[in-house]
Amino acid sequence: MLKNMSTSQARVIDPILSNHAQGYTNMGLIGSKLFPLVTVPARGAQILKFGKESFRRFNARRAPGANTLRVQYGYASDPISVVQDALEAVVPWEIMQEAEKVPGVDLAKGSIEMVLDSIGLNLEYEQAQLAKDAANYGGNNKITLTSTDKWSDDASDPKADVQTGKEAIRLMTGRYPNTLCLGADVFNRLCVHPKVTDHFKYTSADSVTKEMLARYLEVDEVIVGQAVSLGEDAADDDAAEDIWAGTALLAWVSRGQNYRTPSYGYTYALPGMPFVEEPYNERNAKSWIYPVTHERKAYITGADAGFLFVTPL
Repeated sequence: MLKNMSTSQARVIDPILSNHAQGYTNMGLIGSKLFPLVTVPARGAQILKFGKESFRRFNARRAPGANTLRVQYGYASDPISVVQDALEAVVPWEIMQEAEKVPGVDLAKGSIEMVLDSIGLNLEYEQAQLAKDAANYGGNNKITLTSTDKWSDDASDPKADVQTGKEAIRLMTGRYPNTLCLGADVFNRLCVHPKVTDHFKYTSADSVTKEMLARYLEVDEVIVGQAVSLGEDAADDDAAEDIWAGTALLAWVSRGQNYRTPSYGYTYALPGMPFVEEPYNERNAKSWIYPVTHERKAYITGADAGFLFVTPL
């Protein structure tokens, strides 16, 4: 006979699962590579936008007794408006497993991971919509590919286009981009593009990989969006939406955890997110319920550090 948790045992599980939730990542999602998750102190914080201070030539020379010039990097913009995603994981009594010290942790972790996948997919969709919106970029930070310039045409030159985007970011920010984000359809096309395959024909018999493409295009990392999603009311046999379809984006992204560092974008989150609340026993459903909450929102904080290829295929 299965033994259900007591309230005191549930309180033990709460911090264990919250720590698990904060460290859990779905390896199939790439949004955090463009919008790293950083903690902000409170809901009342402000978005930190980045200007040109880091490569402006200031008159730093000081005469004896004169005041010292002061420089501030980054400026507070609009208030951060985090959104809350909340779902509950259900663990029925009938399938609970006994454990010697903390009953139900393994089973609860599996259920919570499925909930975190759903919440993560929501965030991935929001990040993709933000990154793919041409209206978020200035005229110098995007190009629309047409006719034979599209990478679906064998006559196109993706490396030259990427070089154009890299130089545009350098001239606007003083840095070369470190990330090329591609939809799976764009990546698959580049892997068979004649100019790409010709480059590797004498050096490798293997299929072109992300690492090989990164070397060819001279960027630090190529990331490929593979996530698909179904609407909440969609039928199981409906075609899923390819979240990153048609995406080609260069970006300089901070690899640290300090949101005061210039970067193409960030996902702002409140401290301790995501977190698992103390589970409760619902007798009518004969189940233990694990509420999971995540409060966060993605923002482009340095649009000049991005370059969007519109209609690459």
